Parts: sequence; C-alpha cells; structure tokens
Amino acid sequence: MADLYPVKRALLSVSDKTGLVDFGQALAARGVELLSTGGTAKALRAAGLDVRDVSEVTGFPEMMDGRVKTLHPVVHGGLLALRDDAGHVASMDEHGIGAIDLVVVNLYPFEETVAKGAPYGEVIENIDIGGPAMIRSAAKNHGFVNIVVDVEDYDVVLAEMEANDGQTSYALRQRLAQTAYARTAAYDTAVSTWMADAVGGTPRRRTFGGTLTQTLRYGENPHQSAAFYSDGSSRAGVATATQHQGKELSYNNINDTDAAFELVSEFAPADGPAVAIIKHANPCGVATGDTLAQAYTRAFDCDRTSAFGGIIALNQTLDAETAEAITGIFTEVVIAPDATAEAIAMFEKKKNLRLLTTGGLADPTAARLAPRQVSGGWLVQDRDVGRISRDDLRVVTKRAPSEQEMADMLFAWTVAKHVKSNAIIYVKDGATVGVGAGQMSRVDSTRIAARKAQDMAEAMGLPAPLTQGSVVASDAFFPFADGLVTAAEAGASALIQPGGSMRDDEVIAAADEAGLAMVFTGMRHFRH
Repeated sequence: MADLYPVKRALLSVSDKTGLVDFGQALAARGVELLSTGGTAKALRAAGLDVRDVSEVTGFPEMMDGRVKTLHPVVHGGLLALRDDAGHVASMDEHGIGAIDLVVVNLYPFEETVAKGAPYGEVIENIDIGGPAMIRSAAKNHGFVNIVVDVEDYDVVLAEMEANDGQTSYALRQRLAQTAYARTAAYDTAVSTWMADAVGGTPRRRTFGGTLTQTLRYGENPHQSAAFYSDGSSRAGVATATQHQGKELSYNNINDTDAAFELVSEFAPADGPAVAIIKHANPCGVATGDTLAQAYTRAFDCDRTSAFGGIIALNQTLDAETAEAITGIFTEVVIAPDATAEAIAMFEKKKNLRLLTTGGLADPTAARLAPRQVSGGWLVQDRDVGRISRDDLRVVTKRAPSEQEMADMLFAWTVAKHVKSNAIIYVKDGATVGVGAGQMSRVDSTRIAARKAQDMAEAMGLPAPLTQGSVVASDAFFPFADGLVTAAEAGASALIQPGGSMRDDEVIAAADEAGLAMVFTGMRHFRH
C-alpha cells in the first residue's frame, strides 16, 4: 500500500448541503468523476456539474422511498476492494465494479428531528442506513479510500490534493477514518438513547457520544489534557451559548458556568430577578431582588471573599446597572439569557471577563441522563429534577412556620439541590446568608455556614450576622440533633429537611425545645 493514493472517483450523498457545490466544483476541476444520489445529485447538476446517478452505476433504481439506493455490491465493492490485492482487482474487473476513492456523507438529520419533538414514525424515518454502511466500508478501507463526514474537512482534503497532485496521504485517510467511526458511533448513540427513552426500562447497553467543541488549554490542573464536547442538544447553557468577549473558557470555567446556569435556571424570570454566584461548582451566594442589580448585591453580600474570581449567572437580561455592579470585582464569567448593548459595551473594558448569552434559561424539569465514569465503567442516573411545593411539606414541630419563613425555606431548598453534600444553606428574605458545602459531617457544614455569615457581618459592619432570623435547609436528614442545635445557636428560626432519620423524634424534640419551626420534605438532594 502506497502512502499517497489518487482520488479519481467520488461518491457524494449528503443531507447538509453546506459547501457541497464548491467542493464538487473543486473535485470536478481536478478531473474527479462524481457519483451521487437524489437531492445531492440535483444540487450538483443545478450548479452545472456532470454527475452520474448511483442507480445508473448499480443498474438498480432507488426504491422503497429512497431506503434502498447505495446498498449494492457495486457500491460497497468499490469501497472495500483492496487495490493492491490481485484477487480483489480481478473480482472488480469480472463484475464491472469501479473503485470509489472518496466518499462524502453526512447523515439524515436524526438528532434535529428528535430535538424538534417529531412523532415516533417521523423519527424512525430519519434513521440513516445506507449512509452509515458506506461510512464504515470506506473507513475500514482507509488504506485507499477517503471518507468525509464533516463539512470542516472539505478544505482539508482539497489542500492535500493540491499539495500532492490529486493524491491524499495515508495519515489524512487514517484521521478521516477515525472521525468517521466516531460520527457513526455518536449517531448510533443518539438513536439508541432516543429508543431507550421511547421504550422505557433500563437498557442492557449504554453509549455516550459528542462532537469536539473546543480543545482546552488543560484540565482541572495544568498537567491534565482536556477538551469540551457537545452532545448536539439544543438545551440552553454553556455548550450552546454565544461568547461576546474574553479569552477562551477553561475546563474549570465551563464546569463552574454550567453549575451556575443550572442553578439560576431554577428561578423563572416571571417570578423576578435572580442571581447566583458560583465558586468551585458550589454557590457562594444566591439571591432574588426587585432588580437584577439588587439581586446581585444581595448574592454578593453572602460571601464577598469567595465571590472574587467567581462565575455569575442571571435569570434575566443583563442590564447596564447590574453590569456596572459586577465590574466592581474580578469575575471570570457572566452568563445570562441576554445582555443589553450598554452592558456589553461596559464589559468590553474588562478584557479578561467572559460574557456568555444563551437565548433563554435551561428547563430545570427536563429529564436527561447524568453519567459519571468510574474505574471499569459508568454510573448512570437521571438528573435530579426533584421539586417540592408547599403542599408537599409536612410540619413536624409544635410551631408552624410563618409565611416569610415558608417562602425562604422553599428558596433555600431550591439552592440546596445545587450545593455539594453535606449541604447546609441559611436564607433570609430571599437571599442566602451562609452556605456550608462538601463537608464530611453535617454539623461541620452548619458551623462553617454560620461562621461565614459571622465573618461577613464583621466585614460589613453589621450589628449581628444575617443568620439571625434566618431559615436553614439541609439537603439530607439531620442524623443527630447537634446540627439543628448549631443552627439554632446561629439564630435560625426554622428548618427544612427531608426527615427519615432513626432519630427524627430526637431532632423534632430539640426543635420544639428551641422554639423552631421545622418541615419535612420527604425528598433529599444528595450531590456528590
């Protein structure tokens, strides 16, 4: 097998016709014979190119609504034949099979069909069969055949042919083959994932696929390589956002921005402005307000120290007033559904600040998978979309919560879902005033959150920490009364927790003794 091999005959069959005509014209100018099917052939002919129909080559018409057109020995023989194998060459000559040196295929728009909510039958019709078969045949025989599945590779192939007098290198054909197999794997992943959802149950096999969005400078640490892949979904968030300014996002930026945006998406814009500030994937301040600027200030006042160099997510359009407030400290990323021209102009003065707009919020109730790799396999679960309302709460203490306490407890519970376990959140008047995250002991999280509130009170010159008169949310039950007692000592007046501990009676008794109101949710929000 020679390193360089000429491209004399190409088969083009694409659903995405971006760049098709220009590519076809460049091939034809080099004397490459063009074979094609259906709409692709029509588009090429409309541009004045000489194209042979695959049906003319195979001697069989397209049939069954186009389901059968390239599934033929003349096509696959032309793709799979080893050009340096005398037996293969003899078979080609005997059966009139011409070699195909280049295949250009992008598949039926299955993912797009699913994304638009098409009915079952329409989705099935958009499962490509002939395309993946040709891709796999061409990729297997990459010693001689070029397989192109991405528009981005059109110019790459043409550049190689220009540099090598109409030939391509083995190294390029290898890379194209790898890309091709990854594409069919991702395509089959999309199909199998959709069918798993449609059929229900736990599938015997699971796959995950993605398309490279960005090669990152490094991972969590400089000695780790990393990249960002998109799953192709249209869900609003960091993967689909528009970046208006600033340097490339890092691995940690992307991870933290996702955490921030998913949290702020819990708060519907119609219910008022909300802001979340994230540091190391944990919220260090979340608040609502009459304006975005007020919500930002209240979130910032929860933990001004941790907010430095953090990620800020907003649930409404970023305005100039809020942008000005944000520029008061160093911030890595700001993400919002949209931004005014004034706000964008204001941020342009901060060259290291990245501004992302998403066009909307993520649906916090949408079901999706949350995979995690472990040694030797994957853990796969549904994303935590659990929610509660007032009607779901059970008052377990002698004192029932007030209306304000109830509203704050529901707010705190929403935030708790996005804080690493063990999670304790103090909230007062629709704003976090203390967050304890990721501790091995729940009572330690309670103490840390209270201590942060005390530090902030001293820094802001307040007469007392804002935990005085606050409510507390715990992502899981209190196993002992000590965590509750610590919260009471910090000034909390009410608590929301799942309940379900063997010592619930002991914890309830401690709440009653302290004069606290407490409700059980019957649901927990572990987040590891």
